[in-house]
Amino acid sequence: MTTTTLAVLVPLLPFLGAVAGLLLGRTVPGLVRPLAVLPTLAALVIAVLVAARHGGGADIESATELTPTGSVPIELALHIDGFAALVAVLVGVVASCVQIYSTGYLRDDPRYPSYAALVSLFTSAMLLVVYSGDLMVLMVGWEIMGICSYFLVGHYWETPEARAASLKAFLVTKLGDVPFLIGLFALAADAGSFRITTVLATVADGGLDHPTLIALLLLAGVAGKSAQFPLHTWLPDAMAGPTPVSALIHAATMVAAGVYFVARLLPVFAASAAALVVLAVMAAVTMAGSALAALAQDDIKRVLAYSTIGQLGYLTGALAVGDRGAAVFHLLSHGAFKALLFLGAGVIIHASGTNSLAAMSRMKSLRDRVPDAFWTMTVALLALAAIPPFSGFFSKEAVLGAAEHAATGHSETAPSAAGWIVLVAGLITALLTAAYATRLWLLAFNGRGPEAPDHGRQPITMTAVLWVLAVPSLAFGLTVGVLPDWFDGHSLTPTLTTSVLGTGLALVGGLVTYGAWRHTTALAARVPMGAVAADAGADGGLVEAEAIASHEPAYGDVAAAHDPADPGRLLLGPLHRHAAVGFHLDAVYAALFVRPVQAAASLVRFLDREVVETYVRGAGTAPRWLGAAVRRAQTGNVQTYLSALLAGTVVLAVAAVLVATVGA
Repeated sequence: MTTTTLAVLVPLLPFLGAVAGLLLGRTVPGLVRPLAVLPTLAALVIAVLVAARHGGGADIESATELTPTGSVPIELALHIDGFAALVAVLVGVVASCVQIYSTGYLRDDPRYPSYAALVSLFTSAMLLVVYSGDLMVLMVGWEIMGICSYFLVGHYWETPEARAASLKAFLVTKLGDVPFLIGLFALAADAGSFRITTVLATVADGGLDHPTLIALLLLAGVAGKSAQFPLHTWLPDAMAGPTPVSALIHAATMVAAGVYFVARLLPVFAASAAALVVLAVMAAVTMAGSALAALAQDDIKRVLAYSTIGQLGYLTGALAVGDRGAAVFHLLSHGAFKALLFLGAGVIIHASGTNSLAAMSRMKSLRDRVPDAFWTMTVALLALAAIPPFSGFFSKEAVLGAAEHAATGHSETAPSAAGWIVLVAGLITALLTAAYATRLWLLAFNGRGPEAPDHGRQPITMTAVLWVLAVPSLAFGLTVGVLPDWFDGHSLTPTLTTSVLGTGLALVGGLVTYGAWRHTTALAARVPMGAVAADAGADGGLVEAEAIASHEPAYGDVAAAHDPADPGRLLLGPLHRHAAVGFHLDAVYAALFVRPVQAAASLVRFLDREVVETYVRGAGTAPRWLGAAVRRAQTGNVQTYLSALLAGTVVLAVAAVLVATVGA
C-alpha cells in the first residue's frame, strides 16, 4: 500500500468510526466502545507508519482537483512534511488515550455514544487539518473542530455553566474565523491557488501584494482557535465540559490547530516584519497574563486552562522569532504533559465522585488515595515547570534559545525587537509557571481542605493511560538531537545562557511558592474562624462570610474557598482578585460589545413593535374602516338608493351651473 493511501486512511478511519458510532450507538450498545477506540488506535498505527516512511526525508505530495471553480481551484491535496508527520502521531496518541480513558471516566454516562462519536469526529477533523495540502480543505477541518467543541463542551447541557461555555467557545472562535476566512481568500487571490506548496512558492518569489494585511487577518483566526490574547477568554470557561474533552482540546486538537497553521505557513508571516512584531506582542501578553491568572485560580482545571494559554504563548513566541522547529518541538512536548495533567485531574475528580473537588482548596489526603495521579502529575508538573531533565525543559529552552538568537540580531527573518519581547516575556513566564505549578502540586496533594468521600480504586483504563503519557513527559526531550532532521535543520539543543536563566528563574519560582505555602500554612493553623470570615468578606464574599460566622452548613465550602493557606494570595497580594477573574477582560467585552448589542437589539425591538407594527396595523385598519362605511351604505332599501341618486343628480346639476356661471 502506498504512503499516500495510508495517509488518506489516517483521518478517514476516525471519521468512519464517528459515523458508525452515531448510527449504531443507541441500537447496538455493545459496539460503542470498540467503535470509539479501535478506529482511533488504527489511525495512530497508520500515522506512525506514515511518519516512519517519511523518516524526515522528502515531503509527501499528492493532489486531485476536488471540483472545478472556474477561477482558483480547490484540490483534495496531501502535504506531509516532518511537522505534519509528527503532529499527526501526537494527535493519534492523545486521542487514543482520551478514548480509552473515557471508557472508564464516562462508563455510566447515558450520552456516552454521542460523546465518543464526537471525539472521533474531532480527531478526524484535526488530522485533516494536519495532512491537508489545500487551504480550503484545511478550513473544513478547522470548522468541524469548532462545531465538535461546541457540542463536547456543552456535554453536560443540563447545567447553565456548560451551556454558556459552549456558546461562548463557539462565538469567540467564530469571531476570529471571519477575518481568517477573508485572509485565506486574499492569500489565494495573490497566489492564484489554495495549494500550500503554491502559496509558499509565491511567497518565496515575492509574489504577495499585501503580506501584512493577509498575515494580520490570519492571525485573528489563530488568536481565536489557539486562545491567544485577546480572544482567549473562551478556554477557561470551556472547562465545564468533561475532563477528557479538555485534555483533547488542550493537548492535540483545537488550540494546537492555530499554532500548527502558522508553523506551516510561517513564510507568509515572515514576509511582514510588522506581523511578526504583532505576533510577538500577542505572545508576550498571553504568556505573562495567563501565568498570573493561573496563579490565582482555585479550580484545578482552570489553572491548567490558563497554563495551556501561556504555553501556547511560548509556541506563538517561537513562531514570532521565525523558528517553527522550536514551536513544533514544544507543541509535541506540551501535548504529552498537558494531556497527562488533565487526565490526572480527571482521576482526582472521578475519585471524589463530584466535580466540586476540582477546587484545590477543598482537597485533602489525595496523595495516598490516588497514587497513580500523584506520581504521574508530579512528572507532568516538573515538565511544565521546565525542570531538567524532563521534556518541558528541552522544548521550552529551544523557544528561549530561538528568542535569544533573534534578539541578538542573528535571525534572517525576525526583527530583533520581536526577539527581545519574546525573550523577556518568556523568562518572566518561566518564573510564574514554576510558581503556579508548585502551588497546584501543594494544594492538590498536600491541602488542608475537608475530607472528600472515597469512591474506591479508579478503573485501570484511566490509570494506565496516565503512565503511558508519563513516558514522553519524562523522556521526549531525548529526541532533541534527532528532531532537527524532521524540521528545518535548526539546532534545538539548549543554549547555556537561556538554560541557566530559565532554570534558575523556575527554581526561584518554585522555592518562593513553597516558602509562601509554608508561611501561610503556619498562619492558617492559628487563624480563628472569625478571621476567615472577615477575609471572605474582604474579598466581596459577604454572604459567604455571614454563613461562616453563623456556622451554616456552607462553612466547609466557603472556608476552603477563602483558605488563608493559599500561597497565591500572598504572592499576588492586591493583584489576586483581578487575576482571579482574568483581569476583567470578560467585563470589558461585556461593556464594549455585549451591552451595546443588547441595547441595539432592544431599540430594534421597540421600533419594530411601536413604529413598524403601528404602520402595519394602520394599513389594515384604514381599509377595514372604509369597508365598514361602504357596508353601512348598502342597506338594500330601493327608496334609499333612489333618494341618493336624486341627491347626486341635484349636486351635479348645481355644480354644472356654477361652472358655467364662473366661465361666463
